[in-house]
Amino acid sequence: MKLHRHLAQSVVSALPEIFDPEKGRFADRVIEYHLKNNKKWGARDRRFFAESIYDIVRWWRLLWGAVGQEPSLEPAKLWPVLGGWLVMKNLEIPDWAEFAGFDRGKAKAFLSRADHPRAVAQSIPDWLDELGERELGDRWNSILPALNVQADVVLRANRLKTTPKDLRLALEAEGVSARLRDGFDDAVQLTERKNVFRTEIFKKGHFEVQELASQKVAPFLEVKPGDRVIDACAGAGGKTLHMAALMGNKGRIVAMDVEERKLKELRDRCSRAGADIVETRVIESSKTIKRLDGACDRLLLDVPCSGLGVLRRNPDAKWKLKPSDLDRIGTLQREILGSYHRMVKPGGTMVYATCSLLPSENERQVAWFLEKNPGWTLEAEENYRPDEGFDGFYMARLRLKA
Repeated sequence: MKLHRHLAQSVVSALPEIFDPEKGRFADRVIEYHLKNNKKWGARDRRFFAESIYDIVRWWRLLWGAVGQEPSLEPAKLWPVLGGWLVMKNLEIPDWAEFAGFDRGKAKAFLSRADHPRAVAQSIPDWLDELGERELGDRWNSILPALNVQADVVLRANRLKTTPKDLRLALEAEGVSARLRDGFDDAVQLTERKNVFRTEIFKKGHFEVQELASQKVAPFLEVKPGDRVIDACAGAGGKTLHMAALMGNKGRIVAMDVEERKLKELRDRCSRAGADIVETRVIESSKTIKRLDGACDRLLLDVPCSGLGVLRRNPDAKWKLKPSDLDRIGTLQREILGSYHRMVKPGGTMVYATCSLLPSENERQVAWFLEKNPGWTLEAEENYRPDEGFDGFYMARLRLKA
C-alpha cells in the first residue's frame, strides 16, 4: 500500500489526542471523530487510519524502543514512531523529510529481538505486568500476548427481528461475509472486517455488535418472559437489549446508570431494536436504589472495573490506568454490591460481572459479599479469557434465600 502524506499526517496528529495526560480521549472516540471529519477518505484509507492508530497505541512502548527514544507527543518525534510501525508491518517508508534520519535497519533489529523483558516485548507498563503475574501466576504468560491480538468482529442477532441464520444470509446479501459460532446461540462472526453500521439491516435493528463472552452474561442471569429485571449498571445497554430479546419482549427491565448520556443512547438502541419493555432511570443518589428495595426477580450488576479483559479492543486503557485506580475501582465495586443487592426479591437471583481478569475484582469481591451477606449463596461462576479466544469476562450468579 502506498502511504499518502495527508493520511500519515492525520495519524501523527491523532496520537497526542489519545495520550495527552490532561485531556486524553479514548482511542475509539478519536478515530470516530477523524473519520467523521474526513468524509472523502475511501474505505482503504479509513481502514488504514483506524488500524494504524489502534496498532501504534497497542505497541506504544515497543515502538518507542525501536526508535531509541523516550515517549513524546511532539509531532517531530511521532513521525519516527510511525516509521517504526511501518517497519513492523513490512510496509515501505516514504522518502519524506519527516522520516529523515530514521534508521530502518536499527528499528527492524530491535523489533526482531527475542530477549526483550516481557513488559517491553508485550508493550505494557511494568506495574501492570507485575500485577498480572501476581494475580494470575503462570497463566499471565499466555493471557498477555492474547491481549495484543486484534479482536474479531462479532454480532449478536436480535431475535426480536431475526435469527442468526437469517442474519448471516442478510449480511452476505449486503456484501458482508460472516459465519455462525457453535456454542453461542445468537452470535454471527464476520470473516472480513467491514463497516456493518452502514448496512440496512443494522438500521432496521437486526443486530448489535457484541463480543462472544459478553453474549454469555444475559443468558447466565436466566431471565425469562414476564420477569421483572433490573440492569443497574446498564451503560449504553448491550446486555439490556440482549435480555429483552431473551424475554421475548415480555416483562419489564429497568435499565439504570449514573450517566444520562448513556441511557439516551440506550433508548435510541431500544427503539431501533424494537425492545419496548425497557425503562431507563438515572441513578441520582442512594435514594434511587432504596426506592427499588425488593423490586426485581433478577438483577444484573455489570460493574465498573479496570477493563483489563478488553485491552485488545481498548489498548489505550493500559496506558491510562494507574495503580491508584484499582483501589478506587475495588471500593466502588464493594459499594455497589453492598447496597444494590437489596433490590432483589427473596428467592431472586443476581449476577455480578466484570470485564476484568483479576481475581481481586472478581472472585474475591464475591467472597467478600457472601461473607457479609449470609442469606446469599453462590450458584455458579464462569471465567472467559483472551488466551481462549474471548474478551476477558467474569460472571457469578448468586441467589437470595426465599
